[in-house]
Amino acid sequence: MRCLFLPRCATVALTVLFAAGSGRAEEPYEIIVRKNVMVTARDGVKLTTDVYLPGREGTVAPGKFPTILERTPYNKAGSDSWASYFVPRGFVAVAQDVRGRFGSGGNWRPHRDDGADGYDTAKWIGEQPWSDGGIGTVGTSYPGGTQHALAIANAPHLKAMIPVDAMSNYGRYGIRHNGAFELRWLNWILTLGNPNNLGPNAKASAVRAASDPASVPALEEMANQVHEYARGLPLWPGTTPLRFAPDYERWLIEAMRHGDYDAYWKDMGASVVDHIREYKDIPVYHVTGWYDSWGAPVANLNYVELAKTKKSLQRLIAGPWTHGGQTRSYGGEAEFGPTAAIDFNALRLQWFERWLKGANNGVDREPPVRIFVMGGGDAHKTAEGRVFVGGHWREEREWPLSRALNTPYYAHEDGSLSKTKPKASSPTTYSFDPRRPVPTLGGNISSHGKLLNLGAMDQRCRAEIWTCEDTRPLSARSDVLVFQSASLDQDLEVTGRLVVKLWAASSAPDTDFTAKLVDVYPPNVDFPAGVQLNVGDSIVRARYRDSLEHATLMKPGQGVSIHNRNVSDVAGFQTRASDPARHLQQQLSTLRRQPKYRRALGSATSVGDRPKQRVS
Repeated sequence: MRCLFLPRCATVALTVLFAAGSGRAEEPYEIIVRKNVMVTARDGVKLTTDVYLPGREGTVAPGKFPTILERTPYNKAGSDSWASYFVPRGFVAVAQDVRGRFGSGGNWRPHRDDGADGYDTAKWIGEQPWSDGGIGTVGTSYPGGTQHALAIANAPHLKAMIPVDAMSNYGRYGIRHNGAFELRWLNWILTLGNPNNLGPNAKASAVRAASDPASVPALEEMANQVHEYARGLPLWPGTTPLRFAPDYERWLIEAMRHGDYDAYWKDMGASVVDHIREYKDIPVYHVTGWYDSWGAPVANLNYVELAKTKKSLQRLIAGPWTHGGQTRSYGGEAEFGPTAAIDFNALRLQWFERWLKGANNGVDREPPVRIFVMGGGDAHKTAEGRVFVGGHWREEREWPLSRALNTPYYAHEDGSLSKTKPKASSPTTYSFDPRRPVPTLGGNISSHGKLLNLGAMDQRCRAEIWTCEDTRPLSARSDVLVFQSASLDQDLEVTGRLVVKLWAASSAPDTDFTAKLVDVYPPNVDFPAGVQLNVGDSIVRARYRDSLEHATLMKPGQGVSIHNRNVSDVAGFQTRASDPARHLQQQLSTLRRQPKYRRALGSATSVGDRPKQRVS
């Protein structure tokens, strides 16, 4: 097939037994847990750390062991799950709260201190009597970014990493996306870093963040008001309960105001592509999903650039997953089949046994890239109510694929989408009102909480989605331009970067242009209206169309080129010609992704100024 595109230490002994017949020759180790060990950073700040040690008969086992480290803002107590897997197999597990979070001292500044703090922690680990001098790292999302910060800092003893859906390159994609601010970070801050699971961490986070203990209930309540704050943007310093959590307010206000891609973003701590030269040359297993919020920078930036510049093995796996969904077979409203879920602990164990223990297990001889190609299913409704999309795994020797054909599809005046170049025609127009932005329905989302839905989703509004005004398909809105292909007459696979080029004009000096690729399924018994399933999307804030580093306003009425060349979404999906009336659809609008992105207001107002809205 051809492709397109704690301050006192507490020690606890636990015994973990493997099931009979596991095939392991040696007895599994017991787990000796030392809670709340304080590691001192170079500036004197204490970083609270849990250490899980291999044990025999209730005491620490003799010998030296490799260490697996996770540095997290999400409460180190949550590391029990992976530590209980690795320690019986002969690893030490170390989990640490990052600076300013939970039990650790200092002020929270996302990733800015994680290079130095991680370096000091790695050095401390290497000095311990149980350490054999080798460290591997784990962690998803923010803890993925702390891994990158370690590598950029060239931390000692660091030998291998597995960053999953890792924060990185924030000024290009993930916090700022081609100039637009991703509103999931409003949810992250208002929930004080508990975006999807308030639970027992909510009060602890509020207590740690509060400058005044009396303000803790107010800080906790913010998590129930995310919708209201999103509707009432922008936020101004001192006007919300965030004034009692100054670290969080300071960061959010600056991140929302700071549009230019400069040292603020490049030196935040985990911008991989801006620090390739400093990045330690070690084996890294990059893990992400097509529907993850960090999928594009992981696959298109981190893996590509490190594979190009480093001698050590770089490995990439991209599944059909949403954020952290490696053990699930579905993403949003789409079911991809049982093979889509992987044994993630087994994957990590194999990697670390090779690079930390020297096992000759062949992991270094496998193809460097493994991707899941979505599609091929019959679109029936599963017992869980999802549409069966299906798919399969495929191993590759490179990414992106050199054999892929960059195939242009053109938008035509009559609403068609085809490979035929259009003739000269009058422009297609629409009006965008920033007071009525097009809702976000799924997509590459994380830290979503009550603000957003994530993953594959039928692009029809529904009553339970707070930003929807009705139950129409998004394609029926007058402020969404739809271009649709004819029924596909041959099998088609789209694997690689999705690039959109527009020639556009606006009556406003600034606006957003967004594009979305949709796989249109025809009606069937289970879905009588068919399904319009989102594959990928992107946005460009017009003032950053020429450069992310410097804003240039549009001249009203004058055409400009809009191109999402800085980071494009990735996709791996296929359609079959045997599916009757199957189409590809491209949807274009000004801000069709509220509340994924903070909307452009259509004016020349600077990013940090009081807003002036206008219809464009």
